[in-house]
Amino acid sequence: MARALYPGTFDPIHNGHIDIAVRASALFDEVVVAIYDAPPKKLLFDTNERFELARRALEHIPNLRIITYTGLTIECARDQEVNVIVRGLRNVADFEYEQQIGWANNHLTPAIDLCCLFCSNPFAYLSATILKEVASLGGDCTAWAPPQVIDALATKLNRPELRLGTKVFLPHQDKLIHHD
Repeated sequence: MARALYPGTFDPIHNGHIDIAVRASALFDEVVVAIYDAPPKKLLFDTNERFELARRALEHIPNLRIITYTGLTIECARDQEVNVIVRGLRNVADFEYEQQIGWANNHLTPAIDLCCLFCSNPFAYLSATILKEVASLGGDCTAWAPPQVIDALATKLNRPELRLGTKVFLPHQDKLIHHD
């Protein structure tokens, strides 16, 4: 049975992540989405919120389950007894980063392979950072994430207009006002 781990922070999960999860679920008997609990970067959503957003976004995939983890991803992969770690690639920079991590993981655990899936074209530019930035400035990001993620962003960022799916710019004479 081929089992895969799809790790990430998923802060928050977006349509690019979902695309990779759906495609991985077609390739592997089971996909374990692993949400990293304590990354060395500032998060908008806590682990429980990220888990719940991912659960709701991925509940339609029958051969997928979601966990949280801390520590090395390769240790999580060993603990979950997977054969492969799945990563999504948007560009050359992603490839170079994942290649280095893949080589390091292969050194630590040669029995676990790396499978990189190129993102689908509509998501080539999308990242959680871009999603959060556009949402924080009131831009229309409804095409980038499921409705429950947009609602969570609207609540967390105090941007109720995000739920409307309209572009919002707040003019002040000849300037735009930036709201944090």
